Amino acid sequence: MRGADWVIHLAAVVGAQLVVDKPIESIVVNVEGTGNVLEEAAKLKNIRVMVASTSETYGMSNKVPFEEDDNRIIGPTHIRRWGYAATKIVDEFLTMGYFQEKKLPVIIARIFNTVGPRQVGTYGMVIPRLVEQALSGKPLTVYGDGSQTRCFAFVKDAVNALSALTENEYAIGKVFNIGSTQEISILTLAKKIKHLTGSRSRIKLVPFAKVFEKGFNDMSRRVPSVKKLIKSIGFVPETPIDQILLEVIVERRRLNLNFNEATK
Repeated sequence: MRGADWVIHLAAVVGAQLVVDKPIESIVVNVEGTGNVLEEAAKLKNIRVMVASTSETYGMSNKVPFEEDDNRIIGPTHIRRWGYAATKIVDEFLTMGYFQEKKLPVIIARIFNTVGPRQVGTYGMVIPRLVEQALSGKPLTVYGDGSQTRCFAFVKDAVNALSALTENEYAIGKVFNIGSTQEISILTLAKKIKHLTGSRSRIKLVPFAKVFEKGFNDMSRRVPSVKKLIKSIGFVPETPIDQILLEVIVERRRLNLNFNEATK
């Protein structure tokens, strides 16, 4: 870190499947990792830290859109998926602790669903998983009844927002939602992907308990309030969902083509 102006701390264990499969690793890596970054940064002069948090910290709240100062409800501790949300809540408390106690300049970026080329579906990322299924002719697996809604931001927009925050003194010591406000249900998302890929795959509804764990709860809606972000940097991620999907589809088709050529 020595000589740097900013540390942008994006590293974490992520993805619902990985969090459920490896709860201990998820907690230790996320909490201790952030603590290590903050502690080392606090030893240096003239360095600032941005810590990436997550929309998962809003828990099971039904108040939409989510605002940065909202209260939240987190599920029971025997349901492993909530461990990830808890780690990022601790990360936020720890970050603000270093700001308040050690005067370390910090920003917390509470990032909502972000997607783009090169993202993989291995650990539960829904868009690359559905695109890969559509392109390979496999059923598009939608968890639950598909009525749950999300807002997907294009990765380039999210990166631009993160960068702009680091250049704004107003942002120091504050928490910001970063995400799109274009809400779409997962079932509608699957239908869009099927249409845009021209896939003949069917859409298959799969109960959450068959994929994750008994008692797994999913938020019915996840929509950010971006008023603070607009006030700070003057823009929000707003690339249309169809354009985002096409970017991902084109990249996955190219990768599949290159893989097939290489294995001939």
